[in-house]
Amino acid sequence: MTWHVIPERYDTPESTALRRAYYDEVASRYWGRPATEREIDEGLTDDGVERLARPTGEFVVGRYDGAPAACAGLRVVDASTAELTRVYVRPAFRGTGGGALLLAAVERAARELGVGRVRLDTRDDLVEARALYARHGYEEVPAFNRGPYAEHWFAKSL
Repeated sequence: MTWHVIPERYDTPESTALRRAYYDEVASRYWGRPATEREIDEGLTDDGVERLARPTGEFVVGRYDGAPAACAGLRVVDASTAELTRVYVRPAFRGTGGGALLLAAVERAARELGVGRVRLDTRDDLVEARALYARHGYEEVPAFNRGPYAEHWFAKSL
């Protein structure tokens, strides 16, 4: 069983399914109930995903034995900083190394885009994500935004 993580357009059927699964999980966990299809549609409307393509970013898809199993996005903020977003590994594939490969792929893209620092924000309840970031050299930093779901802020110099 092997992982392959490669850049892919954010709007392919597989990328879209992964983005929907990501939003479904984070919204459902936040609300404490399953998100509806309508809520997922609304959450993905005008979410800025088009910036996850060069030259303003990158979207990567991880496949485990060919099956689309994970995704992550990178959005350039300015000449020196990019934001990590939409990091998601389907539950059945967690613990198999996909998260680390997603981070490596977006960090590589950031370097190629001339960015020397990657930052992100996340929530209290996304404990697995926070642990992943800490394991891979992301350090908690002071708040850099006031997003309604931002409760922890991380950054890593590349």
